[in-house]
Amino acid sequence: MVIHGIAGIGKSTLVANWLREHMTEVPHLSVCWYPCQPWDKAVGLAVSLLHRFGVDDKHDPYQLMETLPLTPGAEFDVDAWRRRLLAYLTDAQAIRERFVGEAGGPPPYWLIVLDDVHHVANDARDLLGALLDICKKAPLRLVFVSRTTLNVYDRRDVHTRELVEEMPLQGLSIDEISDWVENMDGSPPAPEDVLRLTGGHPLALELLEIYGQATHGDWLKFLDEEIIHHMPEEEHELLATLAVAESPVPWDKLASAVNWEGNPPERLLTYGLLLELEDGMWLHEALRERFLREVGSTSQKRKDSLK
Repeated sequence: MVIHGIAGIGKSTLVANWLREHMTEVPHLSVCWYPCQPWDKAVGLAVSLLHRFGVDDKHDPYQLMETLPLTPGAEFDVDAWRRRLLAYLTDAQAIRERFVGEAGGPPPYWLIVLDDVHHVANDARDLLGALLDICKKAPLRLVFVSRTTLNVYDRRDVHTRELVEEMPLQGLSIDEISDWVENMDGSPPAPEDVLRLTGGHPLALELLEIYGQATHGDWLKFLDEEIIHHMPEEEHELLATLAVAESPVPWDKLASAVNWEGNPPERLLTYGLLLELEDGMWLHEALRERFLREVGSTSQKRKDSLK
């Protein structure tokens, strides 16, 4: 399962709530929740997973530790790691021996949750692919939580064979916002206005409930610190120009307006910040509302460039 969406949309919360219920239904389930960091490497992730599977210096019947590089910069033999881990996880006797003293015995299966996996998607691409391959034959299940879609598998192939399910989170619907707003004190904005201003982002709804403003300063600060301040200048200008449009803009027209060469920026598409619709390019509504606050001569120049 791959759950992806913009920062703060509620991906981890959704998985945590599901996991809490699932663990009551499946006693002795072995869960590893690994919060990926920008500095994580494939080897560090591999070692953490081996420990969860019960592999260490004292119990390593398939010499998995030998596949790990011994010195900095040495090559990590991911394929050998994959083959040996698969053999270990499918060896019922080895698993029983390792967990013989554990309450409940061996787990029915392992569930690995890789939170913020987009941080390691490039560096650990082969390792993630190896884990997906192991899942086909071993008692192992994976949940990837990411701000982006992932390129560690052939999407058409895994969807056809029903090996991977993807769940994009794009904000609350108008009906869900209506239910939330109805229970707020005071005189909150109309649900339609909340959706237009926030894109249905749960954090924005929480701040609205607390402060009574759909675009509270903390929400704008979140957008700036988590998304906008990390953008290259040319991507910022592209989205800011698109924000002043009243409807989707064909790519050739938008590219001409900002002097962009080539195809739409893959990074913005992958993160769901730039949307490729049937009528042209558009952007996430929460970002649009933030960019529309950039007024003055610069904003007017952007409008003129789209004419």
